[in-house]
Amino acid sequence: MALTEMQKQGDEMHKKALLENIDKIHTTEMGVGRIQKNLGINAEPVGYCISKLKQDNSVVTKEGKNYYVAVDECIITINSSSFTIITAHRA
Repeated sequence: MALTEMQKQGDEMHKKALLENIDKIHTTEMGVGRIQKNLGINAEPVGYCISKLKQDNSVVTKEGKNYYVAVDECIITINSSSFTIITAHRA
């Protein structure tokens, strides 16, 4: 199996793990302002990030202890054990 195919399967597995634990995804009080500022949004950031994750074109990778959701020119960083959205920024 080619490396890119293995990576694609891994990405799908990580996205599935996040979607299965979607009710656990949250952020801290400080994270709210940081995410809104970095993405330039006024929307509630957890709901906004979850809606981005749910998009068909979102790609989830895992590096170390964090998941990275890449979609619509933004990257959302989520801790893989606590499901805390740490930050998000424009790519």
